[in-house]
Amino acid sequence: MNKLEIKNLSKAYPNGVKALNEVSLTISNGMFGLLGANGAGKSSLMRTIACLQEPTGGQVLFNGIDITKEPQELRRQLGYLPQEFGVYPKLSAEKLLDHMAVLKGLNKESRKNQVEALLQQTNLYQHRKKAVATFSGGMKQRFGIAQALLGNPQLIIVDEPTAGLDPEERNRFLNLLSEIGENVVVLLSTHIVEDVRDLCTQMAILSDGQIIAQGKPGDLVKNLQNKIWLKTIEKETLEVYKERMRVISTKLLGGKTQIHVLSDIQPQGFVAIPPNLEDVYFSTLSNLKN
Repeated sequence: MNKLEIKNLSKAYPNGVKALNEVSLTISNGMFGLLGANGAGKSSLMRTIACLQEPTGGQVLFNGIDITKEPQELRRQLGYLPQEFGVYPKLSAEKLLDHMAVLKGLNKESRKNQVEALLQQTNLYQHRKKAVATFSGGMKQRFGIAQALLGNPQLIIVDEPTAGLDPEERNRFLNLLSEIGENVVVLLSTHIVEDVRDLCTQMAILSDGQIIAQGKPGDLVKNLQNKIWLKTIEKETLEVYKERMRVISTKLLGGKTQIHVLSDIQPQGFVAIPPNLEDVYFSTLSNLKN
């Protein structure tokens, strides 16, 4: 069983921005979802864990290895798919994956076997002679996860992997991630609530560089049972409702506005609805404002 331990991790940039503030998490095998808005600090956390930048304070251990003291040891066990994954414009998928396998230190026989197996696993084998630059967004993401799996890593980090994918490619990519996550630590950073709901057994919500909630998605949803209420209102009355109660989310529907309200008792004129992970996310952010 692998274990990633993040202890009081902080990161401040020279311009004064404090991207991470005393972040602490313990993550074992399986899919772990890190949920947060753009700018919450997710990419800063991913880059720090991946040894692409040094923390200002705190510690990251993987299987007991302090990654700031032994970054090369961590890199041998790491697969990383960043938010922006660049490719050489003219190289085929097969040649580019082989090149990356060389950089990871695989010998010739291992490279040949792994490159072929990973292209098969990511459903790209039939496209192996094509330049990766010509791939669709979904195909590039699948190639990205193929390169992240080179060398059989025990820690895999994927940063906003489904942004911009169509529904079919998103499902294919998420199924692939789910299969991979059975025996290794997969850290999935995203602002898409559905990705965490569909995949992850554990999760945390990050806001302004701090962890503001963590646990099993099902448990976090259960905590809101009988506390989420729904009403459809005239959109021009929304501000009145916001002044009187905890409106956690809104949705425009045909000229009217549907609102979700957080309350321990049923507000007059509202109906109870089963909570979901989106309610968990918005109610947690709402707690910061109150």
